[in-house]
Amino acid sequence: MKPRALIAEDEPLLAKALKDALALAWPELQLIALAGNGIEALRLIEAERPDVAFLDIRMPGLTGLEVAAELADRLNEGEPVPRIVFVTAYDEYALKAFELAAVDYLLKPVGAERLARAVERLKAQLAAPQEDLAQLVSKLRQVIGVGTADPGAGAGSLKIIRAAVGSSVRMIPVEAVCYFQAADKYTSVVTPDAEMLIRTPLKELLQQLPPDRYRQIHRSTVVNLDAVAAAVRDDAGRLSLRLRERKETLPVSRVYAELFRQM
Repeated sequence: MKPRALIAEDEPLLAKALKDALALAWPELQLIALAGNGIEALRLIEAERPDVAFLDIRMPGLTGLEVAAELADRLNEGEPVPRIVFVTAYDEYALKAFELAAVDYLLKPVGAERLARAVERLKAQLAAPQEDLAQLVSKLRQVIGVGTADPGAGAGSLKIIRAAVGSSVRMIPVEAVCYFQAADKYTSVVTPDAEMLIRTPLKELLQQLPPDRYRQIHRSTVVNLDAVAAAVRDDAGRLSLRLRERKETLPVSRVYAELFRQM
């Protein structure tokens, strides 16, 4: 059977250029879908199950890395996953990080020679045993620092959260927050006794939180490690966190599960 592929790229001209280049470099490859954003890419990958996915690192809705991470969470053990190639405009330093994580990438604009090497690598991967997508994404996150606070971006600088409660503004010490959770256009701030909404995006908050205390455990959740009582697995092997002062449990993405292996 012919291998099937998806391209996720929010710039139509670049998407067409990659499509045309692939037609020359890999004539037998069947392009089954073009996605203009990360959310559409995730939906199409789940629906069409392509053998290969070319994911733009920076897309509206979800980044290429977030698409791969979400896919790793949604697929059951043993289900086929696409081979991932990230398409990026990152600089040379970041590209070395991709290489360290053994993740294939294409630099925009995509050159014919580099694409040919990627195609040969993909053909070899398709003939080999399936890789673990969650481990691949987890390693890439660790190497390039995605999902952890960047010391150069004010890590640990946030001390007080200002959240509107009715007609008043509540001042919440950061250490009093059990977890933060993305909720539509807002972020939910959860303390032992209350839940409040703020407009600051979760990604922006993460860059300001103490990295030794607050960790991302899911695309939509950042937890205070001091608030965690235990990490538990269900019969299907899915990991979740029990909190000391809250009744709910928090699911942990497979991409972040390594953090709690010793708990």
